[in-house]
Amino acid sequence: MPQFHIYVTTNEVPAQALDLLRSSGTVKVYGGTAAPPRDVLLKEAAEADALFCILTEKVDAELLSKAPRLKVVANMAVGFDNIDLAEATKHGVLVTNTPEVLTETTADATFALILAAGRRIAEGDRLIRSGGWKLRWSPMMMVGHDVYGKTLGIYGLGRIGAAVARRAAGFGMNLVYYDSSRNKDLEEKLGVKYLPFDDLMRESDFLTVHVPLLPTTRKSLGEKQLGLMKKTAYVINTSRGQVIDEAALTQALRERRIAGAAIDVFENEPLGPESGLTKLENVVLTPHLASASIETRTEMAMMAARNLAAALKGEVPPNLVNKDVLAVRKAR
Repeated sequence: MPQFHIYVTTNEVPAQALDLLRSSGTVKVYGGTAAPPRDVLLKEAAEADALFCILTEKVDAELLSKAPRLKVVANMAVGFDNIDLAEATKHGVLVTNTPEVLTETTADATFALILAAGRRIAEGDRLIRSGGWKLRWSPMMMVGHDVYGKTLGIYGLGRIGAAVARRAAGFGMNLVYYDSSRNKDLEEKLGVKYLPFDDLMRESDFLTVHVPLLPTTRKSLGEKQLGLMKKTAYVINTSRGQVIDEAALTQALRERRIAGAAIDVFENEPLGPESGLTKLENVVLTPHLASASIETRTEMAMMAARNLAAALKGEVPPNLVNKDVLAVRKAR
């Protein structure tokens, strides 16, 4: 059996996943706390048979052209917009992801953000910690908006969007959605109504974003769309930061053209203190935590490791994204 070289781009992989990787070959783990510098990633990829990476690593034409031994890229994420699939397929490299495992966890976090934004939970926490709570009780102090009975607009009714809809039903919310294609089965099952995109913006009291990052969704929630929303509306995003025009959102929040937002993902991560969003009280900010439970992140790592191990055995990985690569590899 050949001795494969596996490069892992993060040192925060659970031990059991590393053990599985070591059963497939020699494993080298990047030791830094941040993402590996580009030159380091290119050097290590050039010598690797397999790459275990996270969404911060850009696997593009440059990297793939310098990695002649590379057989598989196992992405520890559901999304794979950090990987050039066409180039990977051209080079005969299998690309895998970790679907479904984080659906319920992300839906939990999304609903937590809906509640936190509407009921001003984070603001209240900051008020107490800063010593700003001076009155014992005041009838209109820090009033927010009810979640119960309001309209939840779901932008993208995939697995996570549907899981959020199930939670929202327990709060008696009116459910509406927009997606690039209608799902009448889910409409009936979940009691959710399809609306054209602009109408979704107009009717939502809380708008939650669950679309993948595609050319058609990039900055699809911008100044025009935000301008259609109610002044009492909230925007929640746990999908990809680039789906929202961050500058337009910041301006809408600053001018109180919408009531608030809760954002877990950003155009550029990590979000720095210089961002205008950090200066605003009417936005809840979390550092890409939607899937951050011990159970889910551990299973994501194990799934990525199983995908990688299968590929090195010559098997079709369970979660192969670029299925066209099989024909490319067969033709070689």
